[in-house]
Amino acid sequence: MSKKSGKNKILVVDDDAGHRTMLKTLMRGWGYEIELADDGTSGVEKVHQEHFDIVLMDMKMLKMSGMEALEKIVSYNPSLPVIIMTAYSSIETAVEALKNGAYDYMTKPLDFDKLKLTIARILETLYLKRENLNLKKQLSSGFHRENIIGKSHAMEALLDTVELAAPSDANILIIGGSGTGKELIAGAIHYNSPRKDMPFIRINCAAITETLLESELFGHEKGSFTGADKKRKGRFLQAHGGSILLDEIGEMSLAMQAKLLRVLQEKEVTPVGSDESIKVDARVIASTNRDIKKMAEDGEFREDLYFRLNVVTLEVPPLSARKEDIPLLALHFLKLFSEKNHRDIKGFTPDAMDAMIRYGWPGNVRELMNSIERAVVLARSDYLSLADLPFVAQINHNQIDFNNQRIFKVVEPKIDSFSDGALLADIEREALLKTLESANGNRSEAARRLGITRKTLLKKLKLYGKA
Repeated sequence: MSKKSGKNKILVVDDDAGHRTMLKTLMRGWGYEIELADDGTSGVEKVHQEHFDIVLMDMKMLKMSGMEALEKIVSYNPSLPVIIMTAYSSIETAVEALKNGAYDYMTKPLDFDKLKLTIARILETLYLKRENLNLKKQLSSGFHRENIIGKSHAMEALLDTVELAAPSDANILIIGGSGTGKELIAGAIHYNSPRKDMPFIRINCAAITETLLESELFGHEKGSFTGADKKRKGRFLQAHGGSILLDEIGEMSLAMQAKLLRVLQEKEVTPVGSDESIKVDARVIASTNRDIKKMAEDGEFREDLYFRLNVVTLEVPPLSARKEDIPLLALHFLKLFSEKNHRDIKGFTPDAMDAMIRYGWPGNVRELMNSIERAVVLARSDYLSLADLPFVAQINHNQIDFNNQRIFKVVEPKIDSFSDGALLADIEREALLKTLESANGNRSEAARRLGITRKTLLKKLKLYGKA
């Protein structure tokens, strides 16, 4: 593929004037911009002076050979693809050119169809590399402190700790409710660490069955179990040199915890079906919405693993504890989803913003984000109003403040069956049932609206005798 704008530029280095001119005419017809050099010396000089996407260079030249020019070009710019041409076809020459950094090797007389395909393949690879680099830069820039939305005292304190912990190589434990933004904080740690240019691998431990989780984490050998039709590299090896986020680690079984503990202690993994251990260097960041300290005390989580993970603990505050951040987040999501859905929504009505600030947001930032996306899609005017907010319909027009364990009215004065002294458990139970009812009994949809996993929803329903 060529550039998205402008022509790709190719340098032809050949001391045969006729061959040079023929290649210039041919490749211009293919849509490329062509520059010419009549020997190796001038070719090297042009590479120093201008940008080229590809160099097409003859091997045998009088003033400076193609091999010598290749070495100088590769030394100056190792990422510049050089295709060597020669009339002297031999395995030895080809191997030497490739060892010295040539991208490919073609013999004269040139096969023009092959040349055209080779150039197209190189440019496609270059384009994908540049896109990947741009994406990586955009992704990492999103984890700069100034790009994490939140000016509340709770978020400032959290980000201060992130700034101190990120440059280290210590294991990190991130705790906080579902939808609070634990993955964003994990990304901030990785992309502000010395490992930022290496892989950042994420895996949700709750989304994979126990039988497959070991293979996902550590890899497997071909034939090690039914369906293992080829050898597979696990997530730890994929994260070698970088970081791995073990999301929802509180859902991991005790048996898997024992295997993970060994990896943390020995710094090596053993793929399923293999007797050989492989050294691995990956910084571990774990996150959970459960109280694994209490789980460790109750024997539900390995205490030794807890201490291994808990070198630095970061607690992401619930949205109800950082209400001053709600207007900032709401406006950010409004802009994001207005652009995504090609809507021109200008803002919020005062009553809508007031309701969002006073609402308890049990699903935290994820619930706020989902609510605004839905509101943007279904909005009938330029400003989102109270009627556009989905939580109003979900909770019988009542305003629930989970932080203070009270209910605040948004629309009607009647407070239904709740009182100011209602217990948090009663409020949570009613919210779960109302959300499930509004989702027509669809538990997956209800879990999505609440910003929790389906597994967590089922546990809570079972707790309240509604499973």
